[in-house]
Amino acid sequence: MRLSCALIFSFALIGLGDGAVRAAALNAPHTMHHLKTPHLVQTHHPAHHAVAATKSAAARVEARTASAGRRVSRRAGNGAATIRRASLRTRHHYFGERFTASSFASSDIFAGDITTGEDPVVRQAAVDALGDMNGTAVVINPANGRILAMVNQKLALSPGAEPCSTIKITVAMAALSEGLVTRDTMVQLPGFRMNMTQALAHSNNLYFEELGRELGFERVRHYANQFGLGELAGYNIPGEQLGIYPDHALPVSEGGVGRMCSFGQGVSLTPLQLGAYVAALANGGTLYYLQHPTTPVEIAAFSPRVKRTLNIAKYVPDLQDGMAGAVEYGTARRLRASFTELPVFGKTGTCSDKGTRFGWFASYSDSPQGSLVTVFFLEGGRPTFGPRAAELTGAFYRNLWDHNYFVDKGQQTAGVITPEPARETVPVQTSAVQGTNQ
Repeated sequence: MRLSCALIFSFALIGLGDGAVRAAALNAPHTMHHLKTPHLVQTHHPAHHAVAATKSAAARVEARTASAGRRVSRRAGNGAATIRRASLRTRHHYFGERFTASSFASSDIFAGDITTGEDPVVRQAAVDALGDMNGTAVVINPANGRILAMVNQKLALSPGAEPCSTIKITVAMAALSEGLVTRDTMVQLPGFRMNMTQALAHSNNLYFEELGRELGFERVRHYANQFGLGELAGYNIPGEQLGIYPDHALPVSEGGVGRMCSFGQGVSLTPLQLGAYVAALANGGTLYYLQHPTTPVEIAAFSPRVKRTLNIAKYVPDLQDGMAGAVEYGTARRLRASFTELPVFGKTGTCSDKGTRFGWFASYSDSPQGSLVTVFFLEGGRPTFGPRAAELTGAFYRNLWDHNYFVDKGQQTAGVITPEPARETVPVQTSAVQGTNQ
């Protein structure tokens, strides 16, 4: 269940079109050479799957070249193979993942939504942003956990999907909370080093695989559960289904805990679970039950409900730097093509399962009228990927801006209701697990 680095390398070798390569390579490692500070750990876990895929893809190209009678010469002295110009014809023949799902809706996916308690301006902005894409958008007020809009509720309340690289923000917070790294700690990886800000901005798999191995599965799972993964995010939301966080790490043969921490293989995450966690980042550590009032009585009786308080406020700026970098120059920079007026902090995710590609983008904004949390989740084929979800989020914010949503409306604009004092809160507990699990 993954769009692996191996697939990305094979695409590049056998000549996939430029646009598709960029889509496939969203989570490929990016080499940084100018950083000289001491490293956290010298890794001994090279990306065997990527190396194997590179060799395999090269072998396929050479085999096809030989079978077609093309000439291959050897350089004198070092024996390096050189494929002559005629072999360029193979560029249109590649082995890649085949997608059977459509990225575009074949019917009105919003028809069954219950919208009585939603903010009509926010909802319309989300509907217009999604357009004909097959997906869902959830918009949350992080000050109280109220869902302001839930577009395509059938998908939003589904059992979820592999979180892809959005899992990285939970792993990053776990590593910060354990004191394993700061945003500036350089981590030595095969051939390069990078810090958390760079790794989040560019969605580097190798960095988070290394963090996962250093943390070990028990600590990774502990923090994931504290952040709301593996439990219902909503309070009495009819139809909400439960995502899954496994009790055991993946087998080493499938990548182990490193693979789980780089793009969430083995995990099933719902848009509501991701939205609730990002809302806790936005408000400094309060994990609210999400609520979606749908009747006049529920609207009148709305009151925030705290699930637990997370001791993460001092680490949020470290995480926020990387999420800002994703939007400004990293994997989510498409958002800025249509919206530049307010700061937005986010994380993309792209992966696939059984012919369906997933595209995630979770974010929160910052405005004088308060924050909004958004989760855009897309399902489909090749046109579906994380940067596309970020692009749609930019369109959403542009729609709100053009309707003066953020202008002179105070707290009422974002549906802000001052939270009551927290009741029955449960502080996040630091894991007692020691050592590393590599």
